Amino acid sequence: MNSASAPRAVQPSSELASGNDASSKGRILAWASWDWGSAAFNAVMTTFVFTVYLTSNAFGGEDQASAVLGAALAVAGFAIALLAPVTGQRSDAGGRRKLWLGVNTAAVAVLTASCFFVYPQPEFLLLGVTLIALGNVFFEFAGVNYNAMLAQISTPRNIGKVSGIGWGAGYLGGIVALLIVLQLFVQPSFDWFGASTEDSLNIRLVAVFSALWFFVFALPVLFAVPELPKTGQAARLGIVASYRLLFRRIRAIYATSPHTIYFLLASAVFRDGLAAVFTFGGIIAAGTFGFALPQVIFFAIFGNIVAAIGAVIGGFLDDRLGPKTVIIGSLVGLLVAGTVILVLGNGDYVFFGLEWAGSTTFWVFGLFLCLFVGPAQSSSRAYLARLAPHGESGELFGLYATTGRAVSFLAPALFTLCITVATPLVAAGQAQRWGILGIMVVLLAGLLVLLPVKSPDKAPIAVVPPA
Repeated sequence: MNSASAPRAVQPSSELASGNDASSKGRILAWASWDWGSAAFNAVMTTFVFTVYLTSNAFGGEDQASAVLGAALAVAGFAIALLAPVTGQRSDAGGRRKLWLGVNTAAVAVLTASCFFVYPQPEFLLLGVTLIALGNVFFEFAGVNYNAMLAQISTPRNIGKVSGIGWGAGYLGGIVALLIVLQLFVQPSFDWFGASTEDSLNIRLVAVFSALWFFVFALPVLFAVPELPKTGQAARLGIVASYRLLFRRIRAIYATSPHTIYFLLASAVFRDGLAAVFTFGGIIAAGTFGFALPQVIFFAIFGNIVAAIGAVIGGFLDDRLGPKTVIIGSLVGLLVAGTVILVLGNGDYVFFGLEWAGSTTFWVFGLFLCLFVGPAQSSSRAYLARLAPHGESGELFGLYATTGRAVSFLAPALFTLCITVATPLVAAGQAQRWGILGIMVVLLAGLLVLLPVKSPDKAPIAVVPPA
């Protein structure tokens, strides 16, 4: 390895794929298939359909149910922060990265399917938010291993593009899944038992569909990408010893490549804001801007198209301009669009003689939000993959999840706080809009913390002690 002070180009990790043959392309497609399938959980369950259902009047009203959901997600974030890095560390060393990707994906599918039993009554709110929160926990655990595979199926020259392809596949998968949900369950094209709205059967069946969708499209990566060989003793360590090893490695990374730690901290903040944009986007569309569920889904379809375009373009720009430039530009775009939505709200305005309704505000600037979220997420993943020490991608992505979840209470808590503070100050049903302010504060803080962090090509190599 180079010395700690040596300038560093893209990390030549031993996990990087060699390249351009057909098998490598096949592995990229199989890897991206997991992202495609995961959209059923991200887009359908946690953003545009099921959480909108959970925060409807059937569960006690938008404001109260939104606050309960935010609190549950904050608790889930604490669990992820505590456990994610050690799970990544142990799967790296034990040669079980693919195994644990499969186990955690299956857990998400089971929890998602269980949402079928959440009936539209206030007493089922706690069950609903608990299942969604637990689903987020296992989804993040799966994501640790999935993101670590990026180094196995990409090269130093195309890692940004491959990451962008994965995110783009996720958004496109979201479009297809949402179209199916719309045509079969929300506004069915033909009469069948799943179209029944009695006890919200149609929406509860969406949970079953989403579970099957995710599980099926997660299978290719489990067959196409080989398992890592065992590389150390960490998998045989006890939990306490694993944490000791983790802290020793964090100190070593900080000593040899401090900007790796700085990036983990900066990305933790802005990624929490990015997650909140998707988590609460559909809720705000319905509660603040009065979108009916079919309108929310139509917006989600167009939003995913825009986000997929943004992610792919961002991936190409990442390989040419560097991930830091892409992330900064995306965060600025998000702040501008989010601020406009907050300021204009659902009011009607006249600009240059043209009438501008509140729903138009959300359509235009909500799509701008979608355009910038994809590149920020994709380049953040590629940024860290470039910094990963040899053979330590899983552990580092575990830290990536942990640092993110260590502050993941920020956006949900500020979203909830802003709603709570605004409730006695504004008209009934208007407090939810001010939750946007909490999300914008988190994004701005993440941008400010990121600015002094060095880009990967200027950061020194990290040296970590063996297990």
